[in-house]
Amino acid sequence: MSEAPSKVLRFTHIYLENWRNFGKVDIDLQRRVFLVGPNASGKSNFLDAFRFLRDISSVGGGFQEAVRKRGGVSSIRCLAARRYPEVVVRVRIGNEANPSLWEYSLRFNQDKQRRQLVRRETVASNGQMILDRPVEEDEKDEARLSQTYLEQVNVNKDFREVAEFFARVRYLHIVPQLVREPERSVGRKNDPYGGDLVEQIARTDKRTRDARLRRILSALRVAVPQLEELSLYQDERGAWHIRGLYAHWRPPGQWQNEQVFSDGTLRLLGLLWAVLDGTGPLLLEEPELSLHPEVVRHLPQVFARIQRETGRQVLISTHSSDLLHDRGIGTDECLLLDPRSEGTSVRAASSMEGIKLLLEGGSTLADIVIPSTRPEEIEQLLLSLGK
Repeated sequence: MSEAPSKVLRFTHIYLENWRNFGKVDIDLQRRVFLVGPNASGKSNFLDAFRFLRDISSVGGGFQEAVRKRGGVSSIRCLAARRYPEVVVRVRIGNEANPSLWEYSLRFNQDKQRRQLVRRETVASNGQMILDRPVEEDEKDEARLSQTYLEQVNVNKDFREVAEFFARVRYLHIVPQLVREPERSVGRKNDPYGGDLVEQIARTDKRTRDARLRRILSALRVAVPQLEELSLYQDERGAWHIRGLYAHWRPPGQWQNEQVFSDGTLRLLGLLWAVLDGTGPLLLEEPELSLHPEVVRHLPQVFARIQRETGRQVLISTHSSDLLHDRGIGTDECLLLDPRSEGTSVRAASSMEGIKLLLEGGSTLADIVIPSTRPEEIEQLLLSLGK
């Protein structure tokens, strides 16, 4: 029996220090989060903090690999960092009844040999500290600080729930061309860019898969009116494909597979599958890409409906005013990123002066938020191309 939505764990708070674009971030997180900001303000890097925790906890990952794949500590550390060069990622995990069931914190940097080392790792449960490293054994053998306790099953028994929660984090940014590639699945598993999307669907238990595809088809029909059926099949080489039956003037209609689906159809299909697949936090990059504005306007309601059923947390980066036109989005669900010389700041839209009055006056969140994140002197873009 699935867990009640109100009891499903989610990230309730994040603190970042010297992480990527951010000198310091200290912000509460809702079950649905919309990240809004100019280009290069750090939306992807904000989401990457959650991916970092996932990478540490996942099979085949770990602290060393998580740092290495990001180019080392020097690439992770904020360029504005001066006096305090250590990187800090701290999160609180909880549910509606208790937003502070767990708190995990990791502080790290590199030594003179450019080896990344854990400087402090803590875990608290309901406010009670159950791990605080370095411990005596770490002081005697610094090599132990090349790993977190989070990734070690022989020492994380008391807080394994935290590691398992991090491992369930999923990131998605569908690239339609990767879905279409004949050799898309070679060497890929749970590819965040959709390289093995069809294989992910095929690997799912048939009963569950068919139920999800029926729901996806129902939604896709709204965006793609000609679509009548959706199914999987294998070609002569054994490779899986997804195909749709499109209605046209000939009575039988015509089957087409993912290689001729439009970018928008593939992105929406992948997005809907990801929302239905799994229970851990879902990180979405610009889900509005390639989609009709009216489809985009309904995505927040799609997320809300799934969350009412599953309780799953969704964190979304976006530039889309259409996505933010939904009046059901709370001001505490929208986080504004503001790049500055000392690092990007992050604040909830609810902190904006006069926002309540503006909303009561008929303005939408998009009307208020999008202009506040526009690049300064954007009018100079055209002039800069002059002779």
